Amino acid sequence: MRKVGIIGLGHVGATLAYTLVMEGLVDELVLIDKEEKIAVSEEYDLLDAQVYLTGKTKLIIQDYQALCDADVLVFCAGKISALGDDGDRFKELVLTSRMVEEVAPKIKQSGFKGVLITITNPCDVIAAYMQQLTGFPTNKVFGTGTMLDTARMKQAVGRTLSVDSRNIGGYVYGEHGDSQFVAWSTVTVGERPLLEWTKNIELQELDEKVREGGWNAFAGKGYTSYGIATCGARLIRMILTDSKTIVPVSAYDPSSNVYVGQPAVIGGTGVESMVECPLTEREQESWTHSVKIIKEALSTLPLKNK
Repeated sequence: MRKVGIIGLGHVGATLAYTLVMEGLVDELVLIDKEEKIAVSEEYDLLDAQVYLTGKTKLIIQDYQALCDADVLVFCAGKISALGDDGDRFKELVLTSRMVEEVAPKIKQSGFKGVLITITNPCDVIAAYMQQLTGFPTNKVFGTGTMLDTARMKQAVGRTLSVDSRNIGGYVYGEHGDSQFVAWSTVTVGERPLLEWTKNIELQELDEKVREGGWNAFAGKGYTSYGIATCGARLIRMILTDSKTIVPVSAYDPSSNVYVGQPAVIGGTGVESMVECPLTEREQESWTHSVKIIKEALSTLPLKNK
């Protein structure tokens, strides 16, 4: 039986739940929100949708104990208004860290032993804080990290070169936030390195397009949901199928002693290994800077880097 839980049924959590039901990816889905009326409404809405679907997903709401035998749990609670006008994700930390402090003991008490994915921002810090407060193994707790940012990079490169974005390889590293960076040395078009594909490409201009991608999605409606929910659904599928797929997520990096976005192998036990790609000197400097930014934010919380 494939069982998944979602904590936080805002734009992202609700979209993720709908995606899982539409794809028939899970047999049981546990939905939990601070506001019971939201969970009830989502349950009824999803039940209505299932009338016209070929599969059937059992829905359970507001029951932490139902998480005891879940394979995957996704934490995506948050409040988009806490983001601030300048888009600084660290401004959300005061609110979202309290949410972790409230929820983590309930997750532990439920007997949950699966893989825990965090989407809540600031993603890297929240992943670290959730792992510290639950005490779960580091490989079983990770954040979506730069997976969505990498998708935005592939979109930007694909549009610029008039190539299907699914033929673009490579990764965005570091914080899911302002200090992230595209490791251009890892980017490929088909099987060829990007810099061999064309010598006329302006990397700085592409960098700006990658950063603008998220804000373009956010600006008109005040939130984003489809992209990140799809990332969450894909990660869940990787875990449930033990696919051993390489994707950039916010995983615990032993050498830096922090959660940070980087390529990792995702399978049935969560993060099964890290994938080390050789970075240029400039990229390594960007990595060091991003790690420093994440550590500084984490140091403001009651539990500090250990």
